[in-house]
Amino acid sequence: MSNGKPIDERRTLVLTGASRGIGHATVKKFSAENWRVITCSRQAFSDKCPWPMGPEDHIQVDLSDPENMGFAIQEIRKRLEPNGSRLHALVNNAGISPKGNGGERLNSLNTPMHEWRNVFQVNFFGPILLARGLFSELKAATGSVVNVTSIAGGRVHPFAGTAYATSKAALASLTREMAADFGPHGVRVNAIAPGEIDTSILSPGTEDMIEDIPLRRLGQPNEVAETIYYLCSETSSYVTGSEIHINGGQHV
Repeated sequence: MSNGKPIDERRTLVLTGASRGIGHATVKKFSAENWRVITCSRQAFSDKCPWPMGPEDHIQVDLSDPENMGFAIQEIRKRLEPNGSRLHALVNNAGISPKGNGGERLNSLNTPMHEWRNVFQVNFFGPILLARGLFSELKAATGSVVNVTSIAGGRVHPFAGTAYATSKAALASLTREMAADFGPHGVRVNAIAPGEIDTSILSPGTEDMIEDIPLRRLGQPNEVAETIYYLCSETSSYVTGSEIHINGGQHV
């Protein structure tokens, strides 16, 4: 019991960017493992989403708005109260990568500064604000944080723009710093860096990159979700400060 309320014995995940692709596969994986999943995204809850308690445990939040972030953290903490205010995993999956007119890649010469700030607010500041805001709940559960970076954070990518790439590189560095700072409190912090994953948001021409991938295929969202689950489970209890590449060997 907590404050006279029954404690939900299931583990709890907070996931941003849950509406499609990797996020959607992650929700399905954790739900199948009997976790409670609290989702956060810019979109309202979709009836197409199959997990239990989806509508009740969805928070519509604009991660690009710092004030909206404060609301989201308060709302998450309120929803965790029946669970003894414990959070077992936070997965920072939400990310944006703006394109130019006609869908062209925005580079370091032509990315508007307002776009650059917006990308960093969502891709970089969002994760640390959520982790700091939910630190007590993560500590109470000896929880795990997983930041979703990208192969674009370590090399120039033909489709991912400069603002996106640099925000993901910064997030990878932040992951190491967080691991050092959160570790003494029992909270592990890791990152995954997906490569070319077969989702609805792939850029035209991605198929042409398969010849440069040692496994000669695109990755599947469920393969990423499995790795996220590993990093949030007791199987990885001595893993922190790591960035796992999920790209079929493309980074080599």
